[in-house]
Amino acid sequence: MTDTPPPAFDLLLTGATVVTVDDASSVVEDGAVGILDGRIAWVGAADALPSGARATKRVALPGRVLTPGFVNVHTHAILTMVRGVAEDLGFAPAYTPGIPHGHDVTPEEAIALARLGAVEALLFGSTLVNDTYVHADLTLPAMADLGMRVYSCGRIHDADFSLIGDGRWEYHREIGERTLGEALALADRWHGAYGGRAGVQLAAHAPDTCSDDLLRLIATESARRGLRVNTHLVQSRKEVEQVVRRSGMTPPQLLEEVGLLNDRLLAAHCIWMDDADIARCGRAGIHVAHIPKGNATGGTAAPTSKLRRAGARLTLGSDNMHADLVEVMRWALAIGRIQEDRVDDFWQPEDVLRMATRDGAWAMGLADEVGAIEVGKKADLVAFDFRRPHLVPCIDPVGNLVHVAQGRDVEHVWVDGEQVVESGRPVKADLETILADAQRASQALWRRARASA
Repeated sequence: MTDTPPPAFDLLLTGATVVTVDDASSVVEDGAVGILDGRIAWVGAADALPSGARATKRVALPGRVLTPGFVNVHTHAILTMVRGVAEDLGFAPAYTPGIPHGHDVTPEEAIALARLGAVEALLFGSTLVNDTYVHADLTLPAMADLGMRVYSCGRIHDADFSLIGDGRWEYHREIGERTLGEALALADRWHGAYGGRAGVQLAAHAPDTCSDDLLRLIATESARRGLRVNTHLVQSRKEVEQVVRRSGMTPPQLLEEVGLLNDRLLAAHCIWMDDADIARCGRAGIHVAHIPKGNATGGTAAPTSKLRRAGARLTLGSDNMHADLVEVMRWALAIGRIQEDRVDDFWQPEDVLRMATRDGAWAMGLADEVGAIEVGKKADLVAFDFRRPHLVPCIDPVGNLVHVAQGRDVEHVWVDGEQVVESGRPVKADLETILADAQRASQALWRRARASA
């Protein structure tokens, strides 16, 4: 009988409180995480490490809390261009005249703004973003070069966006063929690239900006290619009114009729639903990209308690707002409790942390790969510095994380076991260059928008 050799790791993290988000919601004080070949090879208490365990690199993290990387399921990185303005419009930027729009953005501006949105999300602990907007063929690699996981797609639609700001929905087959074709070409080139860090979900923009025929085509291509679909769903009264007027159905009824309302759909917002449509979405098992801060800033809230009880699966996204998913968790918890009119076991910090990690991974089709600190999963990890005054004392690390932490408390981030944020700075890019490029791009866009208003 031979002795088992001691484990050898590429990287060993020790001394942190490890919030695993595993099935048991385990929290390990003075924990250790061993990483080998980009995956988690060992998790447990540091004093339980096998004798003789070796590591090429060791990082001691006392006073830190280690979590899975956040899965930010709904972002529009380029829309950093309307930061501080869109919040007060009362409606989505695509539907609002007088501001820069997607069709105004040049390729160079798209890259600059997308990198800003991506680095912001990464510095706040999102190791995966699911991004949609324009010029995705350029922005996907520009964002992935930062070391994070990036799913991306250009928005698929056949409505003429240049008219929607004026309240006119005109559908053109050639626009649908072009935008769907670009999305499929993007998937052919990038799905699975960057060692599996890049991917594509088909981004059907919304039921009101996609005709019934285009939605059916998207459903067909999704099934044929095994690609998931994301969309905006009942995000506004205007959307509901337009779809009922055009198709004689509510948006969820329409998605059910064309074959898109299923457990491979990731639907953002889900605000203006009656009880029948909530039940319909629950039966279908859709994944809801809950945008609590963005919705609340616009004076609305999704019926998340009802959706959860109906069987829909909730995830979290920052949309075009501030990309701090810690803040998003806090808003999700507060809005859920307002709906319940009480504090009970139905909405607790563990629930929204799971939405930001494990449930997001499930919605992306990556539940076996990311979303928890478990042996065998990818080593996507975030270290929060809990030595700061607002995080002391720490009796319940998950409670502190959700109620009082901030994305700015992120100190280090690893993706596939590779460090991509160190001491609050991106490792693979110059932050000051990203900021300067994005500022110039947004100023140019706003000059053109104001000149044409």
